[in-house]
Amino acid sequence: MLQKFERYPLTFGPTPIEKLDRLANHLGGQVEIYAKREDCNSGLAFGGNKLRKLEYIVPDAIATHADTLVSIGGVQSNHTRMVAAVAAKIGMKCLLVQESWVPHEDAVYDRVGNILLSRIMGAEVRLVDDGFDIGIRPSWEKALNEVKSRGGRPYAIPAGASIHRYGGLGYVGFAEEVRAQEKELGFAFDYILVCTVTGSTHAGMLVGFAKDGRQRNVIGIDASATPAQTKAQVLEIAQRTADLIDRGMEISEDDVILLEEYARPCYGLPSEKTKEAIRLCARLEGMITDPVYEGKSMQGMIDLVKKGFFPGGSRLLYVHLGGAPAVNGYSYAFRKG
Repeated sequence: MLQKFERYPLTFGPTPIEKLDRLANHLGGQVEIYAKREDCNSGLAFGGNKLRKLEYIVPDAIATHADTLVSIGGVQSNHTRMVAAVAAKIGMKCLLVQESWVPHEDAVYDRVGNILLSRIMGAEVRLVDDGFDIGIRPSWEKALNEVKSRGGRPYAIPAGASIHRYGGLGYVGFAEEVRAQEKELGFAFDYILVCTVTGSTHAGMLVGFAKDGRQRNVIGIDASATPAQTKAQVLEIAQRTADLIDRGMEISEDDVILLEEYARPCYGLPSEKTKEAIRLCARLEGMITDPVYEGKSMQGMIDLVKKGFFPGGSRLLYVHLGGAPAVNGYSYAFRKG
């Protein structure tokens, strides 16, 4: 599906699929649970889902003769960490706007984890006291203009790389990769579960799995706490991506399955149930999930299994998008484990 698009390799190749038997048995053994380990996809600064997107964005950045990647996220953004890593890898400068998206007061929150890694990799990090929003941000536009004013050539990468023209392509490729692995495994997954915030990971999956009619088997777990905006953005990105790939493909609003109840209390803050899910997964499988994204999608999957949402015998594919470095910013919350 992606043959006509240029790709800049940043990942190791297909990511492994790991069976989570201990977690599944703990939850009653009625379903099989597997994890697609996107957190293990690269040697660049601990990897993660953003790299699949950036593989299709980097060629465009190089073609424009840019010298500075300019992006935005929260203080503990996984995305900005990966933009910093990619800038270092391809020999560009990097300016990152880190907004105050999370009302979190851990004393070391802006000095550890993702933001620490971005600083180590040489990114210019700018802290801005603005709240959460998945849309276009004035602080980001200001940063782009500043690079221009000092003679640089900026390349704009929006939050999560999501509303970029090519932001959805990486996870179209993900669906093709899963289909190839399913052939090797000898079965197809009944449900694919993914955390959703800025939307292009979920949107790319919808387009990719629509090839075999499984787009409604993709279950998005909202972590934005702004689900109406998020769902609309997923749909917009999916439709735009489908149009890029195949003008005859149709993605409708009904194809976007987004479960809202696990984002509480707000973006970036874990509930007690999220923290319980993080501990359970870590203690049964040694798999680390974070309080912002994967902890909430793990909480969602665990709760859905307990409630019998999935028919007995279903095979679930939990997509681990990365983000473990952010745990360092929540050290007080986990001070007793």
